[in-house]
Amino acid sequence: MGLYRDQHSLIPVADLPQPFRSTFNFRYFNSLQSECFSGCFLSDINMVISAPTASGKTVLFELCILRLMSKFLSSEGKFNHIKGTLKTIYIAPSKALVQEKHRDWSMKFHSLAIKCLEMTGDNESYKAKNIQDADIILTTPEKFDAVTRHGARNGDLSFFSDIALVLIDEVHFLNDPRGATLEAIISRIKMLSRISEMRSSPLAYVRFLAVSATIPNIQDIAEWLSVPAQGIKRFGEEMRPVQLTTKVFGYSPAKNDFLFERRLQNFIFDILMQYSRGKSALVFCSTRKGALESAQCLSRNAMSLGYSNPFIKSVEQQEKLKEASLSFTDKQMQSCIIHGVGYHNGGLCMKDRNLVEGLFLKGDLQILCTTNTLAHGINLPAHTVVVKSTQYFNKEKGIYMEYELSMVLQMCGRAGRPPFDDTGTVIIMTRRDTVHLYENLLNGCEMVESQLLSCAMEHLTAEIVQLIISDISLAIEWLKCSFLYVRIKKNPENYGIERGIPHECLEKHMQEICVKKIKELSEHGMIWTDDDGFLLKPLAFDNAEPGILMTKFYLKFNTMKLIVKAPGSCSVEDVLRIISHSEELSWIQLRRNEKKFLNDINSDKEGRLRFHVLSENGKRKKRIQTREEKIFVLANDCLTGDPLVHDLSLNQDMNSICMSGCRIAKCIKQCFIYRKNYKGTITSTLLAKCLHHRLWENSPYLLKQLPGIGMVTAKALYSAGINSFESLGAADPRKIEIITGRKYPFGNHVKESLLLLPPKVEIKMEEAECKRPGKLKLIVTLNRTCLSATSTKHYYADMLVGSDEDNMILFHEKIRAEEFPSPFVVTVLVSCPQNARVTMKADLIFEEYVGLDVHEKLVVTKGNNSIMTRGPLCEDSIPYALPEEIYLIEDDQKSSSKIMFDETLDLDNVRVHSSMPSFDLLQEEAGKGLDVLTPEPSETECKTKSEEIIFEHIRKKSKNFPTLSTSTVMDYACQPIVLRRDTSKKQGFEVEADLNHIILIDSEPSEASQEISLPISFPTETERAVTKMDSTYSNVLKPQLPHKLDSKKPCNESLEIVQTVGCKRSLSNESNPTSDIPDCSQGHSHLHHPSFEPLPCLKAYLGLLLAV
Repeated sequence: MGLYRDQHSLIPVADLPQPFRSTFNFRYFNSLQSECFSGCFLSDINMVISAPTASGKTVLFELCILRLMSKFLSSEGKFNHIKGTLKTIYIAPSKALVQEKHRDWSMKFHSLAIKCLEMTGDNESYKAKNIQDADIILTTPEKFDAVTRHGARNGDLSFFSDIALVLIDEVHFLNDPRGATLEAIISRIKMLSRISEMRSSPLAYVRFLAVSATIPNIQDIAEWLSVPAQGIKRFGEEMRPVQLTTKVFGYSPAKNDFLFERRLQNFIFDILMQYSRGKSALVFCSTRKGALESAQCLSRNAMSLGYSNPFIKSVEQQEKLKEASLSFTDKQMQSCIIHGVGYHNGGLCMKDRNLVEGLFLKGDLQILCTTNTLAHGINLPAHTVVVKSTQYFNKEKGIYMEYELSMVLQMCGRAGRPPFDDTGTVIIMTRRDTVHLYENLLNGCEMVESQLLSCAMEHLTAEIVQLIISDISLAIEWLKCSFLYVRIKKNPENYGIERGIPHECLEKHMQEICVKKIKELSEHGMIWTDDDGFLLKPLAFDNAEPGILMTKFYLKFNTMKLIVKAPGSCSVEDVLRIISHSEELSWIQLRRNEKKFLNDINSDKEGRLRFHVLSENGKRKKRIQTREEKIFVLANDCLTGDPLVHDLSLNQDMNSICMSGCRIAKCIKQCFIYRKNYKGTITSTLLAKCLHHRLWENSPYLLKQLPGIGMVTAKALYSAGINSFESLGAADPRKIEIITGRKYPFGNHVKESLLLLPPKVEIKMEEAECKRPGKLKLIVTLNRTCLSATSTKHYYADMLVGSDEDNMILFHEKIRAEEFPSPFVVTVLVSCPQNARVTMKADLIFEEYVGLDVHEKLVVTKGNNSIMTRGPLCEDSIPYALPEEIYLIEDDQKSSSKIMFDETLDLDNVRVHSSMPSFDLLQEEAGKGLDVLTPEPSETECKTKSEEIIFEHIRKKSKNFPTLSTSTVMDYACQPIVLRRDTSKKQGFEVEADLNHIILIDSEPSEASQEISLPISFPTETERAVTKMDSTYSNVLKPQLPHKLDSKKPCNESLEIVQTVGCKRSLSNESNPTSDIPDCSQGHSHLHHPSFEPLPCLKAYLGLLLAV
């Protein structure tokens, strides 16, 4: 093929195999491509190439791809391609550059049936099969990192083993803060290529090709990628296909960075007059607004010259521009275009963008002001490039910063690009003190440094949870695979290490970095380490432990620490405050000119906000003083659905808060699910949805979620009383059109949009019979009441069943609302001790829509009978129990009789397993179906049923004794009742206890027998003589009484003091019940009788009578 010829001669495309020649539309490779031809196409060595922008480096990528595809060539020269078996990964710093290459290569390689796949944030349609079948995957570092953070080693990402070629475009991007991600993914590929499982796969022999602009330390990149000497190619400005003139102008600074950029607009017209020579020019601005204002400024200058407009060369051009201006939807664009000036930014609709690009490509539009994103986008011709200010507003740090050097080089590369021009001019407008920086950049004197150290914690965690790193030695090896390891040896001072340190000490320092970071990860529960700190692995393998969640949701370590520390009963406000303090939003700054506006929002005179920034005294703060408070206020304002914020800067902040906040809330949700915390899961799930839609679930503007309904339409419908999906479904289409001022058939379209909603689902909860003692069996049923329209869309929802008292998730499953088998039945078994109240909740929370969730609540109270109540209970209900032991104590302490019994109770009936008669003191309201747990005290009949005549006299006497019942204040762990004979006073008994009131009810009601209570005066400690008692008790949940107790009625004089009593079982594993006793001063006054068990009280009376 004549491949070996004079080294300075150009290599023809005909030297390629026949199937590959159609890839290129020229006959000869240029001098740079010809010099690299043997390394790229005739060998498999790793290569790094440094050359000026627009020198033809893309062809080198294509030659390497064809070299890989040549393995499918048969001996006869036939191309027998097997798709997806040998993959190429192309990595570029921006989505625009990835998309440009994807368009070009999809057309170039189409004839070879080579499939290209774009993997960026703008393209989420790819599936596992698409990735498996792709031959070339084009992606950004962040996207490839996110996709390959899970399952790279365990087989979930089987395509990883098929990677045979990695192409790194703009490798000098390592110098950018985002370059740390590029380091991490290259280190991951290198680590996986070395493991034994990959020895027989293409990944074991993966090839790297990196290209960059002119940089001084290309040798360091070569060392990082293991490039041999023959694979290092360095080219200077002589390889540029067009002669490029560069100028760097310095200007004195203004009062602030914003004013400095605006002031530069006044110099652009004169610069274009001097250097553009009447040819096309691109003016790069840092913001959309800056591009618009620059275009307007230039058009005003051109209009002031009348027929001498330098941007209009002929009458024909003038007519074309006038005709084209009528096609633009943007009014400001129309006014600029007719003067030969246009602008291009992300704020334009696609139609306007395509129009202005077409005019510029044809040469009808001479001046185009644009944002820096166009530097990576469409290959537009420009003789002159003007960079108006080298600073941009960095959202992460909240300040104006210098452009990444790679971005400036991309801008400059738009000047004089072949085949559009043979000459070009670059003008950089910057401050006087940064002129030397850009002169060095254009001359190729800027060193590339590693940025991995500042975010090594997050990337190290990602490798550990993937099992790529399983011990300390592998962690150190991973660090040695990074560009950081290369540069820290060459320039240790840049990484906080003294220069001149011996190599052995440097190695030890690197090990200390690894050990320190791993120890910190272990201390905060992100990973597991053994006792020696050598072995490393995730805490669990259910994709829900903190380390895996941090990796999955791409969160910072400091943010994950806040999430791990969050209590399981987090409210929506608590989750919102975690988001406000997250490191992902730390770049947002509180500016001085924003404080008054934020103060007005937080004062909330109209009551719009759900939450407010509060001062220490609980009142709304009058002054917003911190970044976190600003974020909290903006989030609350946004979630109203109709925010007051309209400022561009605050809108950008608000967009970032909602996007990052939604991601953080989803991580919090998964963390709470992992911990089985019911309340935290519900609140974080709801907040994640609300932040995504920027609406609270009870917002009056919920209809904004439907297509075709914006804020104006939603407000009009709300004013007419249509503020929910149900009310919209019931409304007449013609009425909707009248309300919104829209024409037919808008109403029909709106009604049809309701068919896109998930199907309606209802939840039912009911108690079932359970034979296991102390257990409650609940059946939760999901019924699909109606199906959605014939939509192929999937509606995912989380089904949760939880216990409110112990904040525990009992059941969780993700279902598809349109496909689950209806009815869908879930059986839950819950612990429910006697005299306990259990509040069960079931929720169906849809992932996509706000305001459609279904919630159901069931309250079950277990007393003498199992009583079920739907809906909320009385807020004043409290837990209590009766005492289990009753003592009778003589005043002289010489004799005491102890009456004890063991409870043996059924859930439905109370029976005493002895020769004692049974007592039914509370008349049951059987068959009445009442929701109220007990009748009023006036209706209560305390009757006794005798089986033995011998006890008739006891019953008669007991009529004169009050029956002990519950009072206004109940204790969680009350002491046993102590009845003591007081010989110094009247012959009676005192009841020793810890509470203050008691209700006295006669055993047989009569007209004179009423509910009475009496304040008590306790005897002093010296007067008490109490036999030592067993004081271990269990907790019971809250029963209720439907009436308020009176504490001022007289009491029978046979009792000097009276006390609240209850009934509790003793549990041997509770050793200190007194520590759990709550403050009785916070007691409640509404109690229910069914939980009161009369048997202990009657036994007490029996003991009293016998003692008398």
